[in-house]
Amino acid sequence: MTNPAATQNKEIECLSPEAQKLAEARLAAKRAARAEAREIRMKELERQQKEVTPGPSRSSSRGGSRRTLLASADTRLLFRVQGSRSLPSLSAATLASLGGTSSRRGSGDTSISLDTEASIREIKDSLAEAEEKYKKAMVSNAQLDNEKTNFMYQVDTLKDVLLELEEQLAESRRQLEEKSKEFEREKHAHSILQFQFAEVKEALKQREELLEEIRQLQQKQESYIREISDLQETIEWKDKKIGALERQKEFFDSIRSERDDLREEVVVLKEELKKHGIILNSETATNGETSDPLSRVEHPGSTKMTKEEVGAPQAPGDGTLEIHVLFGGCFQIKKLRGQLEERQKNVRLDSLRPEDGVLENGTDVHVMDLHRDANRQISDLKFKLAKSEQEITALEQNVIRLESQVSRYKLAAENAEKIEDELKAEKRKLQRELRSALDKTEELEVSNGHLVKRLEKMKANRSVHLSQQ
Repeated sequence: MTNPAATQNKEIECLSPEAQKLAEARLAAKRAARAEAREIRMKELERQQKEVTPGPSRSSSRGGSRRTLLASADTRLLFRVQGSRSLPSLSAATLASLGGTSSRRGSGDTSISLDTEASIREIKDSLAEAEEKYKKAMVSNAQLDNEKTNFMYQVDTLKDVLLELEEQLAESRRQLEEKSKEFEREKHAHSILQFQFAEVKEALKQREELLEEIRQLQQKQESYIREISDLQETIEWKDKKIGALERQKEFFDSIRSERDDLREEVVVLKEELKKHGIILNSETATNGETSDPLSRVEHPGSTKMTKEEVGAPQAPGDGTLEIHVLFGGCFQIKKLRGQLEERQKNVRLDSLRPEDGVLENGTDVHVMDLHRDANRQISDLKFKLAKSEQEITALEQNVIRLESQVSRYKLAAENAEKIEDELKAEKRKLQRELRSALDKTEELEVSNGHLVKRLEKMKANRSVHLSQQ
């Protein structure tokens, strides 16, 4: 059989400090009460033993008084034994003989028969045996009382432990319900964040598509800019060409005016020659100009005539003066024609390409057509340039707006990732706490089962002891 005190000490060590103090106080009070009751029982036993046991110093002359005391002691012991149910061996004949003996003693009969002495010896032996059984019964009763007290204390302690375990179990279940609710809330929040994360992911995908569009638009913009620069260069080249044509036109106008002046002078000279009776047979050249047969005549020794020579007065009697004047005018006209042709050739070589050469009569119309085409191209290019600038401005605004959206989406994605990481950490923490709570609940249930089994075992032992008593 295990030591109850050691079992109680082990059970006390398993409790909390406050419960240990309370249990120790209860145990000390019960131990003091048991010690006091034990001391009282031992004193009673000693007193009863002194009353029952005869003293060795008593003389045989006091036999009557000793017998009277023995009879009274036997009567008391008999009643005690009957009260404690430990003397079933005493018969009714013994009691009757004991009563007869006491009555004979009361009457003062001094003769004791052999049967009476034998019965007295038998009573003494039975009394000693009853006393011994009574001592053993008292000791066993004290032990059973101690065990009963220990068992009752253990039952109370186990009840307290069971109550504490039930409270802990209820608290653990409550915490489990709270953790389960919190887990459901976190799960719902996690699903919401997953939905938001999917939306942000879709937004990022759209942002990538928009960035790809922006890159394509930027490439188109660059191609438009290159086309605009090429058109601007073309416009500049056309402007230069128009300026050259305008300068050529001015030069041609001046040449035409000089030609008209020379023609008028030729007409005037022809009229003067006609007045003097000289008629010149002019031939039309292939280029539309007239050539005088006198101009084909070489004058190796002729010199340049000055205005003074031409305008000099005629000497009297000189009939060839008019002829000299006519030859001088023809030579001057020929010289001016050569200079005009040479200047036209130089202008064509300097300002025009070979394919851009035009006839003298169609120069003005061609220049005007070129000017109109250039103006029309310039206006078209200006319109395209303005339209391209508007598109570039709109694209820049779209780029700025998309960049702001991208920054917002990036920030939202980072926040969502942070919140998701925090929720995952919280979820892991809650799962750990839930597992620890479930383990603790399982341990408490196991210990509760052990305590219930021990309580049932103690109840069975107690019932066995009660049945033995």
